[in-house]
Amino acid sequence: MDNSAPRVFVGPRPDRPLTDVVTAAGGEVVDSAKEADTLVMTGGPDALAELDHPGIKVVQLPSAGIEGWFAAGVLRQGVTYVSATGAYAPACAEHALALMLALARRLDEYAGISTWQPVDGTTLFGARVCVVGAGGIGTELIRLIAPFGVEVDAVTNSGRSVEGARSVTADALTDTVAAADFVVNALPVTPATRGAIASAQFEAMKESAYLVNVGRGATIAGDDLVAALTKGQIAGAGLDVTDPEPLPDGHPLWTTPRTLITCHTANPTSLNADALRQRVAENVRRLVAGEELVGLVDLDRGY
Repeated sequence: MDNSAPRVFVGPRPDRPLTDVVTAAGGEVVDSAKEADTLVMTGGPDALAELDHPGIKVVQLPSAGIEGWFAAGVLRQGVTYVSATGAYAPACAEHALALMLALARRLDEYAGISTWQPVDGTTLFGARVCVVGAGGIGTELIRLIAPFGVEVDAVTNSGRSVEGARSVTADALTDTVAAADFVVNALPVTPATRGAIASAQFEAMKESAYLVNVGRGATIAGDDLVAALTKGQIAGAGLDVTDPEPLPDGHPLWTTPRTLITCHTANPTSLNADALRQRVAENVRRLVAGEELVGLVDLDRGY
């Protein structure tokens, strides 16, 4: 990749702040996708299909999760795609921590009472935490919970080294969740991760253990989760994502015991724009400098 100024189209929806950061980072903003070799997307897969052409070399996607782009069939070989993975990690990790603390201190139960009724709880201090998927969110969460003196196991596909945690491979998932007081799922959804946490894992978990999901709903087998919560195989769950999503009215998860659902709000909309601008600025700077981009998508692995 040469270090000439990339010709960047921001669209299909105009976004002046994004345009400004592209220029500030050394990119050349163009008025039409036909003139561009780089796209900064402000729309979804349908928009990419319309804007794409053989001269496009790089596409910055606006989302961290990219399963929808794969499903739409708009990603093609020969183009470098970068997602926003990691850009929203601090907010999502903070939300995961909030769910962990809320469950441990049983705030879900306190919120529903109207008579003085002490409810016992537990603590995060000294707990054993299993982080399933140590990407941007997972690694940020490990950093956030370090002051609690926790023992952390990080489950990754390769078992690569993760700072602040003991690393294990995905085939050790069941044994690892069995020892955990909190299991935090931050997996992307791919063919390999769909339903990765299911009945076998719930059966292995402690009855006192909590599950938190800030990854993707489809990485947890929904029926198995309902069964585990209903039978008391686990103590409770904090879910920012579900499968299906949006979760329909009347779905069993709305009424299962000790279940906190936060409707995919871990990454607040108010914070998205600034985080995406920072990611775009960094990747345009790297394009100009001929450096490796942040958030590279592996078309073969699906993330």
